[in-house]
Amino acid sequence: MNLKHSINPAIINHDISLEKQSNGWVNGFIAVVIFSGSMPATKVAVMDFNPIFLTGARGAIAGILALVALLVFKEKRPSSVQLRALLITALGIVLGFPILSAFALQHISSAHSLVFLAMLPLSTAIFGVIRGGERPSKIFWFFSLMGSFLVIGYALSQGIETSPIGDMLMLLAIILCGLGYAEGAKLSKTLGGWQVISWVLVLSLPLTLPLCFFFLPTNFEDIPSTGWFSLFYLGLFSMFIGFIFWYRGLAQGGIAKVGQLQLLQPFFGLALSATLLHEKVSIGMLLVTVGVILCVAGSKKFAK
Repeated sequence: MNLKHSINPAIINHDISLEKQSNGWVNGFIAVVIFSGSMPATKVAVMDFNPIFLTGARGAIAGILALVALLVFKEKRPSSVQLRALLITALGIVLGFPILSAFALQHISSAHSLVFLAMLPLSTAIFGVIRGGERPSKIFWFFSLMGSFLVIGYALSQGIETSPIGDMLMLLAIILCGLGYAEGAKLSKTLGGWQVISWVLVLSLPLTLPLCFFFLPTNFEDIPSTGWFSLFYLGLFSMFIGFIFWYRGLAQGGIAKVGQLQLLQPFFGLALSATLLHEKVSIGMLLVTVGVILCVAGSKKFAK
């Protein structure tokens, strides 16, 4: 018997697919752990830096590293169609989310912001539906609305009149970040994971570099080491390295499946806020976060 014909190609392809999905989960998990430090680091950084400077600086640091990587590996320039998708992605993850969340954290705690962050998988899923033309079931929309109502209800119960600006900015930040995630994930299937975030960052340099220059701190000596550490963490890990793992994971394991790992981010973030910033994490905040995560998990399950 010919051994070549005795091996079922379907079994081989299935094994390869499982290995690829496993790698996707690993890469996605690493990214989520890295992203979990973003909000606490931003909270520390906005105590010492102007939010606009912080947005420009983190983007410029990551953009310069991305430019070096693209030149070293001699990557092909994206097409005009890919260029439009890259600009949309940049609007969401390089400009929109960083600057809006930075301003928001001047009014709210990082622990409070993480309740909104629990809506990010839902925001990503909705933009995935819009861009992909999918038609989810009614149960999907039920879970989506329930998660939104939980967050809005929590904000109202905390006295929204004390921080309406912070809550609104965080909500807008989540919307734009979801757009950037969905658009970048879709593009990573054809352009490649690390290439997507690299081109996004490089295309943003004409804006991020001037922001650094015009909003440069007047006195560097007054900025503590914690401020500088937070800035470089945001630029190196949150803005560049984290996205390399994230988009690679999405491309390997699938957007819907690996995207569910975002549900772990609020838990990691709350732990960091309580440990590093000594912020109070109330039982109510934990319950709302868990409730939102359950709703997002349900909406993901029925988003076919």
